[in-house]
Amino acid sequence: MNIYFTSAFFRIQIIFFNRFVIILSFYLISYLITFIMIPKELIEPKSIAVIGGSNDLSKPGGRVIKNILDGGYKGDLYVVNPKETEVQGIACLKSVSELKNVDLAIIAISSKLVPEVLEILANKIGCKAYIVLSAGFSEMGNEGNILEEKISEIVKKADGCMVGPNCMGIITTTYKGMFGGPMPELNSKGCDFVSGSGATAVFILETAIPMGIKFASVFTVGNSALIGVEDIIEYWDETFDENTSSKIKLIYVEQINEPQKFLKHCRSLIKKGCRIAAIKAGTTDAGSRAVSSHTGALAGSDLAVDALFRKAGVVRCSGRVELAYVAGIFNYPEFKGKRIAIVTHAGGPGVMLTDSLSKGGFEIPHIKGNDAEKLLSKLNYGSSVANPIDFIATGTAEQLGIILDYIDNKFDNIDGSVVIFGTPGLTDVTPVYELLNEKMKICRKPILPVLPSIVQASDAIDTFISLGRIFFKDEVVLANAMSKVYNTPKPFEKVSKYKFDRNRISRLISENENGFLIPEFVKELLDIAGIKRAKEYIASYEEQVLPACSKVGFPLVMKVIGPVHKTDVGGVILNISSDYEAIQSYNRLMKIQGANGVLIQPMLHSDFELFIGAKYEKDFGFIILCGVGGIFIEVLKDFSYGLCPVNLDEASYMIRSLKSYQIFQGVRGKQKVDEMKFSDVIVRLSALLEELPEIKELDLNPLLIKGDEIVVADARILIGK
Repeated sequence: MNIYFTSAFFRIQIIFFNRFVIILSFYLISYLITFIMIPKELIEPKSIAVIGGSNDLSKPGGRVIKNILDGGYKGDLYVVNPKETEVQGIACLKSVSELKNVDLAIIAISSKLVPEVLEILANKIGCKAYIVLSAGFSEMGNEGNILEEKISEIVKKADGCMVGPNCMGIITTTYKGMFGGPMPELNSKGCDFVSGSGATAVFILETAIPMGIKFASVFTVGNSALIGVEDIIEYWDETFDENTSSKIKLIYVEQINEPQKFLKHCRSLIKKGCRIAAIKAGTTDAGSRAVSSHTGALAGSDLAVDALFRKAGVVRCSGRVELAYVAGIFNYPEFKGKRIAIVTHAGGPGVMLTDSLSKGGFEIPHIKGNDAEKLLSKLNYGSSVANPIDFIATGTAEQLGIILDYIDNKFDNIDGSVVIFGTPGLTDVTPVYELLNEKMKICRKPILPVLPSIVQASDAIDTFISLGRIFFKDEVVLANAMSKVYNTPKPFEKVSKYKFDRNRISRLISENENGFLIPEFVKELLDIAGIKRAKEYIASYEEQVLPACSKVGFPLVMKVIGPVHKTDVGGVILNISSDYEAIQSYNRLMKIQGANGVLIQPMLHSDFELFIGAKYEKDFGFIILCGVGGIFIEVLKDFSYGLCPVNLDEASYMIRSLKSYQIFQGVRGKQKVDEMKFSDVIVRLSALLEELPEIKELDLNPLLIKGDEIVVADARILIGK
């Protein structure tokens, strides 16, 4: 009996456990289906139906079929068009209802017809992936927006995915589903490219393809109704395979809707060995905003984007040519350092390249010594090896090879080279470019080729590209792109060193209305964060002045409480050294409009002032700024910035990015700033902001150096609950 009962109980447990596993698996699968927004049917469809396919190649529905056919698509291709019987050699169906088992539908019909077609495809045919080329949706205003929401709901309810609407299409190694050209040569190790604009994608391809750049995929997301740029980046990250995936990612985006998603997956991809470059267009002018602090006047969405890209390790480009040049650089091995040899047979381009690289942070070391003399003896009379290495117009392919061998094996003060070689058209330079290709294969130090004669040496350049190489036609644009790559740091980790008392912080905020915090609460917040501040007392009545002065000690400073910009209204009086001056100064400050008290502090002496500020930027979070303080933060505009949370490495990077960084190190006997302590204040402030999202703007200005400490002399905190 007991044995039977135990056995039965055990069987019941197994049944419940199995059911639990089944239920858990069901929810897990449901979660994964929801989570994976880019299904295999979109990337590697076994069957494609073009709705609105045409024989007219000037129409999107005609051009996309031609590109699919020319691209050698190996799956089943269907065309639906009630007005045609055959389209580009393919038998044409009259209605989408005639379709069966379609993986991907590419839709190129009037926007008003799209919902009805999607209903049939989603609910009757069971299609899961859609590319809607059709325009006439949210880009057209309210009516189009309603239509876009309608088609999005149809696809979502069917657990499908949709690219577009109003997009140019996509290209993968399986099919070329874009109606705009040019069509790039596809290579699984080429660049992955996503663009929020179809036309811009085409122009970037127009720039990159003639340089020899290949692509693994191209995504144009149009209105991004369901799938945006960030979702494609997430897909790249989640499906990344070290052996088969492209390690170069290019991005054009006009609006970053999910900055944290962008940051997470870009940072992850770079950690996996990828290199990423992006253009962010359409930034907002921060100067057009109403601001109430130094930080508010300086920070804005463009700074937030810049800080986001830098935190993620993404190289930010200013235009399509620069993006293409950075992509070209990514296709070659990384330089191990910043010491560059310039090899040229034309003096002018070498000089321009030298200037541009030097401005971008590179070094062009002087090459001298016995090995330099030996190299010079192997070149034509009039050559120079000092760097730039100029082997003059009569230089040969053999001499170029000798130079590159010396750079690779003899000159230890060189990390890589840029070779500039063109022609006036008198000789065929194909042998030179073939030799350059061979040296690029075997040399340990990277070589970047500038081949400027795109007309006179077009055939030779075509040969160079056919060897699998990428070239650059302008040395100055290349130098600027190299500088962007070199000066973009590796991703900064999300590390929070400090944790503060959230309950104490919440109590402080709950006791305050929106607006600037009163000095007592500012002091308490700084104390919670462990940020040192000057000793201070508040006098709201004349009777409080002298007792406060006796505690502070002379000389001291008085600051008006109330007006935001104290210096603008004469609200700061320095070097007060007697009771009489203290009373006179107090009365003068209290006459200022808006005054409701006076802050009394010791008169701290410092060779110069520091500044730290923060501003909340919608969607991005807090931007932290630092620099030289006082009024100079606005006048000189010498500041750097980072996106919260900021760790010690990023804080140190911010400080070293300042133009005035040399002053921090002590110049001509001036006081030296302890970089680590300044970094620590930035990190503490970052941690406080993470705990206090109610802060909208914050200024610590100035911070002064007192002995070996950095002390906040004045602070403003704006709250917006």
